[in-house]
Amino acid sequence: MRYYIIAGERSGDLHGSNLIKALKKLDNDAVFRGFGGDYMKQEGMDIVVHYEQLAFMGFVTLIANYGTIQRMLKLCKSDILQFKPDVVILIDYGGFNRRIAKFAKPLGIKTFYYIPPKIWAWYQSRAKEIKANVDRLFVILPFEKEFYKKYNWEVDYVGNPVLDAVKKFHPDIDFLTKHGFSSAKPIVALLPGSRKMELKRMVPVMAEIVKRFPDFQFVVAAVDGLDPLLYSPLKQLPSVKFITDDTYNLLHVAKAAIVTSGTATLETGLFRVPQVCVYITGWLEFKIASSLVKVKFISLVNLIAGKEVIRELIQEKATVDTISAELKKLVSDDSYRNEMLEEYKKLYKTLDTGSASENTAKLMFKYLNG
Repeated sequence: MRYYIIAGERSGDLHGSNLIKALKKLDNDAVFRGFGGDYMKQEGMDIVVHYEQLAFMGFVTLIANYGTIQRMLKLCKSDILQFKPDVVILIDYGGFNRRIAKFAKPLGIKTFYYIPPKIWAWYQSRAKEIKANVDRLFVILPFEKEFYKKYNWEVDYVGNPVLDAVKKFHPDIDFLTKHGFSSAKPIVALLPGSRKMELKRMVPVMAEIVKRFPDFQFVVAAVDGLDPLLYSPLKQLPSVKFITDDTYNLLHVAKAAIVTSGTATLETGLFRVPQVCVYITGWLEFKIASSLVKVKFISLVNLIAGKEVIRELIQEKATVDTISAELKKLVSDDSYRNEMLEEYKKLYKTLDTGSASENTAKLMFKYLNG
């Protein structure tokens, strides 16, 4: 079969590569083409556009790059028509992929959505649009299945691909020695995000926090491909170490973590590292989002648990003082730490339903073969 897959971000590229790997086990004649990244390319997909040309975040940034997005949409539609796929598989990246679904479905092309946009968080009426334009929906958060039932839509909960990645991880036994870490000081992981705007806002704040804790070892989980100048406030501090594209080994040894909201909060929770979730965005974007958001939490840990497991410090609450106070508790307050660790165990158990990639591939293959 011919599969056209679209992933517009780094995480989608990773999850897409694992899905391709699982589909190849079921379909010996599989051919893959689409929008993605290096991970998907390694699994044999013909990359038309790399996701780095698509990774725009935030209302204001999206407006500023409207022309580029429209050109990419036009290219994607034209390429689908030429490739003539049996199925279009959309992975996250809601604004772009919803438009492709609306284009592909009337053409009689099967349209599957794996990891749909978080419409339960805001603008929930988009569920009706997705239902109209998507043949099958494969969700990765347990509460999403119930959410779509409100729209009379039976969707497939397949487990969570983040847990798949955590399960497959094998720690580097030489990691501490390799990077010169001391066993006498607690390691605090700094995860400022993977997008330019996230780093611009969070790195200066994190740098000020580092200065307050000379007895901690701070380690930044850096992302290869981003401008090194974005990390400059932290790089100027001699006590801060950097590791690149090796976040899981860092989380494996960390005592605590400061994490920018996103998938990283869930990864940190699954590695059972006490954490504080922080997020700062532009004033206008925050005002727009505040008027639209329909959920109590922004971190996946709290959303899945349905309660506050980790502290969320957002916008004006994400100050050097508040984050520093929370970090001190995460490292030094054993009772506070243990309570969080117990909730992490429940989180792991909730998501542990087998391999999300394999579950999804099996269902897709079944639906495609009638």
